[in-house]
Amino acid sequence: MVMGLNLRELEVFRAVMEAGGVTGAAAQLGMSQPAASKMLRQAEARLGFALFARDRNRMVPTAEAHALLPELMGAFAAIGGVERLAAALRAGRSGQLTIAAVPVLATALLPRAIQAFRDGRPEVMVRLRATTALEAVNQVAEHRAEIGVILGHSGDPRVEATALARSEIGCALPPRHRLAAKRRLSLVELAGEAVISLSPQQPVGAALGEAQGVVHIAIEVSQSSIACALVRAGAGIALLDGYGLAEARAQGLATRPVTPRLELAVTMVVSRARAPSLLAEAFRERLVAAAA
Repeated sequence: MVMGLNLRELEVFRAVMEAGGVTGAAAQLGMSQPAASKMLRQAEARLGFALFARDRNRMVPTAEAHALLPELMGAFAAIGGVERLAAALRAGRSGQLTIAAVPVLATALLPRAIQAFRDGRPEVMVRLRATTALEAVNQVAEHRAEIGVILGHSGDPRVEATALARSEIGCALPPRHRLAAKRRLSLVELAGEAVISLSPQQPVGAALGEAQGVVHIAIEVSQSSIACALVRAGAGIALLDGYGLAEARAQGLATRPVTPRLELAVTMVVSRARAPSLLAEAFRERLVAAAA
């Protein structure tokens, strides 16, 4: 059966069909004529039927050979496709990369890293999924994403965590707010304000929850962009991480650092159970550079 043939025997068969003889086929493949003849006989023995009728110095393909040739050419085309894909993957020019990140990093940090990564890799498809830190870690641990980028730390033993940077929590407020005149705000000064923050299940909210209950959260949101929209609407002032504050400044809001100083780690997580792909390794370099 054809599956019993090795690749070299298939190459000899194709070359004989194209060259019309063993001598020409051997020259085409860079091998000796006796070696080519031997491989052709082995192929016929494996198949159980003759591929060529020997007529003096001519090789006449049998009906079976003609029937087999289209399938053979399809097999070589498939092999060529695999080889091209393997070369592209080896060079980091093709493939897919899935990244799971918390929303504020998906909008403020990841775009720069992805742009730098795809520069020169136009055939690579990147999937960026904005989700909670817990879900980002789960996606990496369950191999639904290769890289996770979160705020805070992960104690999940299924992933390896690397700290990329520190993000300082600060305050976003309307430019004409009375507190905007100060260069730095204490949490005590925010006691009488309607404070907007992320939920305690998220790193910013958890950090504020540890601030000894000085700040009263009036509005709890799931994303920094929502907090900024509420500040613009005059609903209060927001406590956000450094990337959320950058988003606030881009929207024309004032931002101020707060005391006591509160910081969050920007953390990259990868699976401990699976070695990273070449694409993932290349992206990690871009991510580290972007975070720096």
